[in-house]
Amino acid sequence: MCYHFKQTKSPGEVEERFQAEFKGVENYTPTVYNAFTHPHCAVITNNKPRQLQLFSWGLIPHWAKDSSIAKYTLNARIETLHEKPSFKSSIKNRCIIPATGFYEWQHLDAKGKNKRKYELRINEGELFAFAGLWSENVNRETGEIRQTFTIITTAANELMSKIHNTKKRMPTILSPGTERDWLQGGDYVLGNDYITAL
Repeated sequence: MCYHFKQTKSPGEVEERFQAEFKGVENYTPTVYNAFTHPHCAVITNNKPRQLQLFSWGLIPHWAKDSSIAKYTLNARIETLHEKPSFKSSIKNRCIIPATGFYEWQHLDAKGKNKRKYELRINEGELFAFAGLWSENVNRETGEIRQTFTIITTAANELMSKIHNTKKRMPTILSPGTERDWLQGGDYVLGNDYITAL
């Protein structure tokens, strides 16, 4: 699964790489993101493909009564997107999430008491994109519009099977040539071979 990732490039570098302009750049700081704090991360959505926006991590479907569901929707399994109520209403709301690395923990014993942390990057910290889904939800008490996203996960490739050796999952990473295709509704074109470990 993917619950921690980093994005260390400047706003200008992200804009240049993804040919998109930041909205709210004054609120954006490159950092390491912990999903369980529901941070605001840069995303590019299919309805605004030339704009970088800040969405909260943990998808809140449009029909949700409150935000409590967000702790269960940090990741979405690619195999069940069309089945899970939390995600199938957002299936056409695609996004990409810029990153320069992500973290996974390898279990060194059967119970997982001893773990080794891995940071995974592409070509020494080059920008890449996770595939994701996004949603807008209106807070019924305040009228505030909450914009949220989830990172799609897939079966681990050979490298990640050795690192994420319990559930054998990994984030879905799009190769550069397929990022726009994903946003425009193309098939799941995955660039898992692009992943390298430190």
